Amino acid sequence: MSTAPGSTELLADGSGAVRRTVLPGGLRVITETLPAVRSAAFGIWAGVGSRDEGPTHAGATHYLEHLLFKGTQKRTALEISATMDAVGGELNAFTGKEYTCYYARVLDADLPLAIDVLSDMVTSSLLESKDVDAERGVILEEIAMNDDDPTDTVHEAFVRQLFGDTPLGRPILGTVDSINAITRDQVTEHYRARYTPDHLVVAAAGRLDHDAVVRHAEQAFRHVGGTARPAAPRLAGDGPGPGAGHGVRLVSRGIEQANLVLGCTGLRRTDDRRFALGVLNAALGGGMSSRLFQEVREKRGLAYSVYSFTSQHADTGLWGIYAGCLPSKADDVLSICWHEINKVVSGGLTDAELERGKGQLRGSMVLGLEDPSSRMSRLGKSELVYPRLEPVDDILASIEAVTHDDVRAVAADILTRPKVLAVVGPFDDTTALSGALG
Repeated sequence: MSTAPGSTELLADGSGAVRRTVLPGGLRVITETLPAVRSAAFGIWAGVGSRDEGPTHAGATHYLEHLLFKGTQKRTALEISATMDAVGGELNAFTGKEYTCYYARVLDADLPLAIDVLSDMVTSSLLESKDVDAERGVILEEIAMNDDDPTDTVHEAFVRQLFGDTPLGRPILGTVDSINAITRDQVTEHYRARYTPDHLVVAAAGRLDHDAVVRHAEQAFRHVGGTARPAAPRLAGDGPGPGAGHGVRLVSRGIEQANLVLGCTGLRRTDDRRFALGVLNAALGGGMSSRLFQEVREKRGLAYSVYSFTSQHADTGLWGIYAGCLPSKADDVLSICWHEINKVVSGGLTDAELERGKGQLRGSMVLGLEDPSSRMSRLGKSELVYPRLEPVDDILASIEAVTHDDVRAVAADILTRPKVLAVVGPFDDTTALSGALG
C-alpha cells in the first residue's frame, strides 16, 4: 500500500466503500462505510506485539495495553470509562503476538467521541508510577487465572514447546518473574518507541464519513511526532524465524481431565497454500461433521471437545489438534488422531469433504463480516500485517479454486512435519506419552 502522505485512495474491495488516507506524520486512516447500520466501530492498531519483546521485557506490550486505560492529562481512568458508558459504548483492547488493538463500538452519532477518547488514551497516557504498581497486581491475577484454566495452559505449553524460548514461544502476558521485574521506565521506553503515528493504523467501519474520520484523527494526533512514511508490514524474512521444537511438554496437574495438543509448524500468513490448509483443517477437525469429531466423540465417546486449528504469523505458523478426555483414554485419543493424520496424508479428502470444507470456510468468513466490529478488525489487520487489503470476492474465489491436488500437497508438507505434544493432566512423567510422537 503506497498512498502518498495527505492523499486518499479508494480501495478495490468490491464494495466501493473502503477508503484509505495517509496523514503527513505517517498515520494511516482506513474506513469502510456501511450505510445500513446505525453504529460504528473504531480501532487504533499498533504494529507491536509480544514477539517484539526481549526476555527482560516479556509481557511489556500487554502491560502497556492495561496502563493506557489508567488516565491522561485530559481524563482520569474513571472519566474514560464513564464517558463511554454514558453513551452505551463498548471500550476494550487486546494484545497479540504481532499487534495490539484498542477499540470501541458506539452509535454512529458518537463516533467523534470514541475517536477522541481512544486517541487521547493512545497518544497521551500518563503512565504514572502508582498505576504501574497497581496494575502489576492485576496482571499477576490475570496470569494466575489463565494458569488455572487447563485449556489455556495446554495451548501455551504447546506454543512454548513448538517455538522454544523465543518471542513467539513466550506467553503474551509474560511470566510472574518478568512482570514483577518490569519497571515504569521500561514500559515508558516501549511506549515512546512504538506508539508513533508511523506505527499506528486508525480503522473504522459503520455509518460514517471517511473525510470526517480523517479530520478527527488528524486533530487527535496533531501533537504526536512521526515520520513521513508509515512503517512497512512485518514480512517473512524480517529477522530470524523460530525453529520447530520437538518432544513432549507435561504440565502435571491433579485434575480430572487430560488436555492434549498435538501439532507442528504451519504456514506463514501470506502463503498461497493457506486456503488449501484451511479447507483441509475444516474437513479434518473444524466442525461436527469433521473426521476427528466423528471418530473421537460421536463413534467412541472418548472426548467432549476435539478439534484441529491453524494460525499464521509473518514468517511461520502452526497447526494442531486439541482434545480433552479422561486420563485413561489419552492414549486411545492420540492413536486416533495419528490414524486420521496419516489417513488424510495418504488419501486426501473425499469429494463431499472437499466441498464441505470450502463451504465452511466461505460461510465462516462472510458471516464473520456481518457487523461493523469485524469489518473494522479486517481493515486494521490487513493494513498492519498484509501487503494489501484483499477483496472478499478474491478470497472466496481462492477458496473455491482449492483442488484435491492442493489439499494432498499441503497435507504432505504440513501434516508430516515433526510434531510436539503438550499435556496438562494428572500424569507424573512423560514416559507413557512419548510414544505418541512416533
